[in-house]
This record gives sequence, C-alpha cells and structure tokens, in this order.
Amino acid sequence: MVAQQDADVIVVGAGLAGLVATAELVQAGRSVILVDQESTEHLGGQAWWSFGGLFLVGSPEQRRMGIKDSFELAWRDWRGTAGFDRLEDEDSWAVRWAQAYVEWAAGEKRAWLHEQGVRFFPVVGWAERGDGTADGHGNGVPRFHITWGTGPGIVAPFEAVCRQAASEGRLTLAGRHRVTELVTTDGTVTGVRGEVLATDGAQRGARSTRSVVDHFEHSAQAVVVTSGGIGHNLDLVREYWPSRLGTPPAEENMVAGVPAYVDGSMLPLVEGAGARLVNRDRMWHYVEGIENHSPVWERHGIRILPGPSSLWLDAEGNRLPAPLYPGFDTLGTLAHLRQTGHDYSWFILTQAVIEKEFALSGSEQNPDLTGKSVAQVLGRVRPGAPGPVQRFIDDGVDFVTGFSVEELVEEMNGLTGDQLLVASRVRAMIEARDAELENDFGKDAQIALIRAARRYRGDKLIRTASLHRFLDIEKGPLHAVRLRILTRKTLGGVQTDLGSRALGIDGAPVPGLYAAGEVAGFGGGGVHGYRSLEGTFLGGCLFSGRAAGRTVHADLG
Repeated sequence: MVAQQDADVIVVGAGLAGLVATAELVQAGRSVILVDQESTEHLGGQAWWSFGGLFLVGSPEQRRMGIKDSFELAWRDWRGTAGFDRLEDEDSWAVRWAQAYVEWAAGEKRAWLHEQGVRFFPVVGWAERGDGTADGHGNGVPRFHITWGTGPGIVAPFEAVCRQAASEGRLTLAGRHRVTELVTTDGTVTGVRGEVLATDGAQRGARSTRSVVDHFEHSAQAVVVTSGGIGHNLDLVREYWPSRLGTPPAEENMVAGVPAYVDGSMLPLVEGAGARLVNRDRMWHYVEGIENHSPVWERHGIRILPGPSSLWLDAEGNRLPAPLYPGFDTLGTLAHLRQTGHDYSWFILTQAVIEKEFALSGSEQNPDLTGKSVAQVLGRVRPGAPGPVQRFIDDGVDFVTGFSVEELVEEMNGLTGDQLLVASRVRAMIEARDAELENDFGKDAQIALIRAARRYRGDKLIRTASLHRFLDIEKGPLHAVRLRILTRKTLGGVQTDLGSRALGIDGAPVPGLYAAGEVAGFGGGGVHGYRSLEGTFLGGCLFSGRAAGRTVHADLG
C-alpha cells in the first residue's frame, strides 16, 4: 500500500531551516507536509543540540559591553574570512547571500527574533579571533550572542507555530518518512516518494531503526529541501576532504558532532532532479573535540569552547605557532595539525584556567543557559569548574591530571600509548612561558593576546583567567586534554538564488525545487566561503529558511 497526500508545499527536513520555512508558509495560509526520517516528537534537528550562538552586528548587547560594531566592519571581516575566489562560478550567488546576510545581521535580524520571543544572554562572546591580520580571517570585535535557552530556545518559537498549524489541520507532520526520490513531471519537481519507517522509541539523537513498513508518495506545487549536511557520514567527509587541509584523519580517530541521521542522503536526489551542487570541498570541522562520557549517538563528540590561555601542543609536544591559539583560527589550526602526522593534539592548563575558561558546546552541556536559570548561570563565577566540565574531568576519557609536569606527562603518554612526550621538554616550555610574566613586557604572542583579551569586559568577567604561572602550585593541579577532530558542518551544497530557488547547471531555477539551510551551504551554495565567523550556522538556517518560505508563497501566487 502506498500512502498518498497532496498539499501546496512539501518541506523535507524538520531541522531549524525546515521549521522556519514551514512556519512562514503556514502563516501565509499555505498547506504543508513536513517530512522527516526521524520522529516528529523530536523537531529541530541539529539546532536543538546547539549552544544557540548567533552572529549579530551593532546589537544592544554589544553596545552595553562597550563594543563598537558596524555593517562595514562586519562585512570586511566576512570577506576576509570567506576568501571567495570562485566569483564567476560557484561563489557567484554565495557572495550575494553573504552580503545580504550581514546586512540582515546588522539590521532586521535581532528585532525579528525578538518578535518571536527569542532573548539573549547579556555577555557577548568573542569567537574566531582571527589569523593575526587586519584584512584576513576573524572577528574584529565580539559578535557571538548566546540565545537564552540555547538551541532549544531558538527552535521553540518556530516549532510552536508548526505544532499549532498541525493541530488545526493546516500542516501534516510526516515523521518516520524517508524520501528516496524527488518526483519530476514535465521538468518540474512535483512531489516526493519514499519509505515509511517503523515507529521507534529511540531518544532524540540516537540511531533509529531503518526497517521499512510502508511506502508513500506526496504531491505538491513546490518542494523545499532542508535536509542538512554530511557531518556523520564519515565516508563522505573523507571523500570531499580538501588537500589544503592535509590528509583526513583515520575514521576511527574522529568524533562526530552531529547525530547519525546527518548523512547527506538527500544530496544525490536533489542533484538527480537537476540542481547543481557546488563548493563540496569546503567544510568546517573543529580541532577541540573530545569523546562524550555519556554518548547519545555513535562517536558522539563534544567541542570544548576554550578561552585563550591553554598551551596548545601537537602530539609530539611542539607548541603550536602564533596565532594558532585556542579560539582564534579553527581551520588554520586544523590545516597545521594535519601536517603533523598524528590525529590528536593537547591542551595543557591549570585548574584556575579550566575553572574560568572551559565551556562545552551543546544545549545538554549547558543546563543553566538551556534551562534559563539565572541562579545557575551566576554559579559560573564561583570557585570550582562548572558541573558539566567537572564531569568530563572526572569521567572523560580524554582528560588527565597531574600535580607536577612529570606526573602529567606520564599520564598523557599512558593515555595514548605513543610515548611521544618528553617531560623535561614540556617543563622547559612551560617554564619559558611562565618567565614571560616576570614583567609587563615580553615577546610571547599568546601572553600579549591574553592581556589584550582581558581589556574586554566580557572576557575578563567570564572567559579569560587572570595571568598566572602554570607552575604555581596554588593554581594547580595541572590538566591535559587530548583533542581530536570533531566533524560538524558542510559549507557547500545546492546553489540557490536569493529566494532559495535551487539552480541548475545552466544557472536557471529548477522549477518547483527550493533548498535552505546546510544542504544549500546555508544559502547560495556556500555563504561562508572557506571559513566561518561563528554564530552563523543557526543564522544561515533562519535566513535561508525564511527566504524559502516567503519565496515559495510568492511564486505560487
């Protein structure tokens, strides 16, 4: 038996971009079928698991923290970070999306979100501080705004609109429906076919059964694909890994920052329907990945959100060169580490640093912010590591502790079994670093950048420890953290125009087909170019999903 249903629009993928597009459509009076291979109990996709960071420009939060920002500065930072170099081809729409997005971030974005009920933590974070050049990669000022409620807080208003529409019969939530074909009629995409999967009580994010119990075919005047990227498909990650980032790590040494359903399965279907996939060699993976002590999905990794003070060593104990410091240049650090011949690196830090500077990415790792608890958030400034961080210190397989350099290095070598580190060499490195604190001058670039960071009120308050000697026993014990590559985002995808219409090889829209979110490179097939300024992935889903919903409604007349 084949289940059949008709609607004005079909949206494939119930992550943030899909929810935003669907909310726009149902509020405009359109009937929609929202299809997803996972249960409709768990709407929100990867966004639900996120820290909820958003890129805003010239916000009230920035002004209250003494930050002067503008569209001109943000656009200069974006261009220097993106490095668009395919302007006549694969970047032709991406650069237009980028400018439109920065204009939105400096204009309507915050007010629009505020209307939806979204609020922000008052301290603005400074992510991706850059490669050390004025016109290159990085944020010239702090722009990382944390959603009050983290990922679930940004998903909630759009999910509420969709569930209300479903209760009124204007939206069909088709969970456990896996699309296997885009239906094309006379050159126009007119629907989807696929498999109905068995009901599965798996928790959010856990791998669910792929047992097929039925088939379906749904028809519509337009299909919007919002199916996400390839982050958990490690074979595809390795296949498209660019040579400029070195060789990809061995699959068994990577950790996954996204659930198993982030598999890229819709990409060949969209391409088969005539859409063009571009910039597939651009991707965003983190170098501060650690294995989750309580995994929800296979290879479940968590990203450390570090302050600037940890010493960063490669597997052989060499300190990373300037400006490859924690929180400065994700892909620059990744490219450097991929030349070392090893699939891991190390942070070395003190108890004082881990208490002040360590945060963990993800809604579930930040119960205070996710639960909107002011009392719990204030607990972050009290002595001791935050509870989720302490849990990793106690139970995480990548954390070791020592009361001397020699004890710490013995634990580090024991963890990997490689015996690559020499205690006397590590001690000499730390002693040289500590000697830089004997006066107000010095030549250690990391120390200088830490001093500069503490001039920013937000860093001094909650993100950057006061400078101290790592060998000061009162600041100990010493900690080391083994860091692995954490897969996360696809930066390329379906090339789209500014209305999220999927474009074909000839540059013309594929009739009836639209794409938004990560599957479209967050807009245009690659709005970020080669790199991200952070806080831009959720924002790209919001912006492109909104564009898709509004464009489809207008195109249908």
